[in-house]
Amino acid sequence: MNQKDFTCLKEALENKKKILVSSCLLGMKINYEEKAHPVNELRQLFLQGQAIPVCPEVLASLPIPRDPCEIVMVNGERKVYNDKQVDFTEPYTLGAQRTTDTARTSGAKIAIMKSNSPSCGCGKIYDGTFSGNLVDGDGITVALLKANGIRVITEEDFLDCIKK
Repeated sequence: MNQKDFTCLKEALENKKKILVSSCLLGMKINYEEKAHPVNELRQLFLQGQAIPVCPEVLASLPIPRDPCEIVMVNGERKVYNDKQVDFTEPYTLGAQRTTDTARTSGAKIAIMKSNSPSCGCGKIYDGTFSGNLVDGDGITVALLKANGIRVITEEDFLDCIKK
């Protein structure tokens, strides 16, 4: 996490500003395996009314559970495919747009998103081979949030920040 992201998060926390948070980090069992990845400190933000839960896949009406997806390059374009080689780029793009709209309407300037996800991954995503290998990159939603001026960090970044 860079210094500007750290400063933005600290300011949002201190001033009780709205923060987008991946719903699975708040304990909602909505990831592709119908599991949650709860972070107690983020759940507290939600209970205090500061965290706005978002799940781009749910916003795009994808089912729970669903097949795992990863980002692959096809003819120089980033596409999202499941492990059966079905193209899911359109719903992932729709979920990214709806998440970005949520940030805009809520006034959130920072988002805490689930690491490594094809939607919410920030800085690292799976390489598209379904082998568990990570590469540098952002998920579809994170890329759009960043392009719209929203700072994005992972749950690990958040935990590191609040310990300082």
